[in-house]
Amino acid sequence: MIEGRSVLAVVTARGGSKGLPGKNLRPLAGRPLIAWTIAAARAAAGVDRLILSSDDPDIMGAARDLGCEVPFQRSPALSGDAAGSIEVVLDALDRTPGYEVVVLLQPTSPLRTAGDIDGALGRLAVSGAPACVSVSEAPVHPWLAFAEDGRGRIDPFIIPPPGASLRRQDLPPAWMLNGAVYVAEVDWLRRERTFLKPGETALWPMPPERSIDIDTLEDFEAAERLARG
Repeated sequence: MIEGRSVLAVVTARGGSKGLPGKNLRPLAGRPLIAWTIAAARAAAGVDRLILSSDDPDIMGAARDLGCEVPFQRSPALSGDAAGSIEVVLDALDRTPGYEVVVLLQPTSPLRTAGDIDGALGRLAVSGAPACVSVSEAPVHPWLAFAEDGRGRIDPFIIPPPGASLRRQDLPPAWMLNGAVYVAEVDWLRRERTFLKPGETALWPMPPERSIDIDTLEDFEAAERLARG
């Protein structure tokens, strides 16, 4: 619980990945990829209940063996490439009602910790925000990025404020979503249908070494190197 509010954590793991087939069960440093997320969620003090949403019987069986509750099998309509995370989370909330805060955890962020989950929940509580997402520092500051204009010439992607210093040590923090933790009040999420709303969503910063998001074999190999230390 967080400030007396009940918390449901939902691990979303469909079968049929095209970028890296079978990635959710692929061994990472000796454990299935999904095991890393389940272990972190089970260790998070703020999580009252942990469930899996999946369409894949093998993933469902592995999750049960790892101590994650699997109360339903996701419908095929929410298991294709076009299915969005919000629809999957709202479906899980409809099937397991009674919670005031929800946490979305994707297995593709295996190096996030229980501390990151509890940290995002805590940031939600102390900030008074209706949602919180995990972020990491942007590798390229947007003030230093460029686009191409209609004549094939370089053009600032974003024009810095007048008089702003472009020295790296003077640049204000710039963050990007890292996909590791998404937290929201359930009623707000149902109304807004997004975890990310400028001016309302709080952020939980994470270091680059815990922020890897696996989509390709190269990502997986990088995560394996980090996991093995």
